[in-house]
Amino acid sequence: MQNAVYNSPIRKMVNPASRAAHGFRVVLLLFPIVLSFILDARAADSTAAEQQLAGKIAAVTGPGAVVLSVENRSSLGKKETDAVSGRLRVALESLGVRSVNPNQAAATVAISLSENPTAYVWVAEIRLGAGESSIAMVSFPRAEGPSFAHESMSTALTLRKIPLWAQEDRILDIAVLDEDPPPNPGPKHIAVLDPEKVSLYRLQGGKWQQEQALSVSHSRPWPRDLRGRLVPAKDHLLDVYLPGVLCHLSAALPLVLTCRESDDPWPLGRGLSPGTETSVNSSFSATPGPATPGGTASVASSLSAFFAPTRNFFTGALAPGVGKFRTVPKFYSAAPLPRDKYVLWLFASVDGQLHLLDGITDQVARLDWGSDIASIRTSCGSGWQVLATSSANAASASIASANSASANNAGDSVRAYEFADRAPVAVSAPVDFAGEITALWTETKGDTALVVVRNQEAGNYEAFRLATACSQ
Repeated sequence: MQNAVYNSPIRKMVNPASRAAHGFRVVLLLFPIVLSFILDARAADSTAAEQQLAGKIAAVTGPGAVVLSVENRSSLGKKETDAVSGRLRVALESLGVRSVNPNQAAATVAISLSENPTAYVWVAEIRLGAGESSIAMVSFPRAEGPSFAHESMSTALTLRKIPLWAQEDRILDIAVLDEDPPPNPGPKHIAVLDPEKVSLYRLQGGKWQQEQALSVSHSRPWPRDLRGRLVPAKDHLLDVYLPGVLCHLSAALPLVLTCRESDDPWPLGRGLSPGTETSVNSSFSATPGPATPGGTASVASSLSAFFAPTRNFFTGALAPGVGKFRTVPKFYSAAPLPRDKYVLWLFASVDGQLHLLDGITDQVARLDWGSDIASIRTSCGSGWQVLATSSANAASASIASANSASANNAGDSVRAYEFADRAPVAVSAPVDFAGEITALWTETKGDTALVVVRNQEAGNYEAFRLATACSQ
């Protein structure tokens, strides 16, 4: 119970609660002013860049009519993007460059608003008639500075590892040919690729029974760290990609595996052979998922890359490419992240860096990731996440109390990330494995991934399916 107050308060004595409330009110009053200064400073930098870019565009087109488009590939919001677009148009008009309908224009100007870890980058692709295009570019610093160090312990989803297959011979890849429908999905017909054969198994009476084993013919010895892929094809059952060798597995019984020497590029992303973006062989119950906005799902699965026949990495040559990029540094793995109007491609290069390509810019980051990455489509968060491996040595190095013995016995792990503002944010806890991860591939449907591990204790190879569940 509060006692009655008989004495008037001393004027100069201020109640601490009142002082805190007063300070809070001052902060609330000053916040819009401070924010406006920040936004005004950014707008001033942006305006100078826009005027500079407009001058470069006008120097190429000269005064006249153009078709102008502005696409945002940066972290700017819609309001800021619209403001930038409006100022660019005003700056161009002041130089005699008018935006008109396509049938009235002599040139096209496509402007992309992009960014890297330290700066915003405005890029204009200018095309005069049927001639070659010209590129104009300006940049200005980002007020918030580098963003690649951003990390979060949030757990927006849970990764579940589901045992799929185990054997003594090295597992290069597994293709699920048929599986039970929900609510109890599970593979019941699989193809397993190892260094010398493709084996088909069917689940009967709760046990896997081998149906057929087909030898892989090759004239040259395999590289020491062998990699391979099984991908569905349009007019036959599977394509088998191995270093310097391409095999086709027929769909009609009896199955026949035909191999030849080849330098054909390997499909990236969901592992679909060219021509299978819209349909998968009817022998498969797993078909590609629905397209994302802007039709980027098929784009994300249509990129291919050339594999070095005597090594364990991709050469960096792309087919057809990512925007203006036809090559990237040599890399171990790649993962696409579809956006509304483009696809952000991630490449884990052999020098330990991560390259992010949006078709206009190549951003580089160095993260504590392993060499294997893959992306999956889920109903969690933004809808697309990147799975990245982490080696036991890297993980133990960050824990001061870890001793050398535990580090040697530890296994690799996989963790899910989202890329907000081009910075990786961890959205799951790590999933640990009893050994070294030797392969990480996105499965055909795109919503799960295959992980292959060399079990150090058992001395064999184990394959797991990685599935997700959204956290509540």
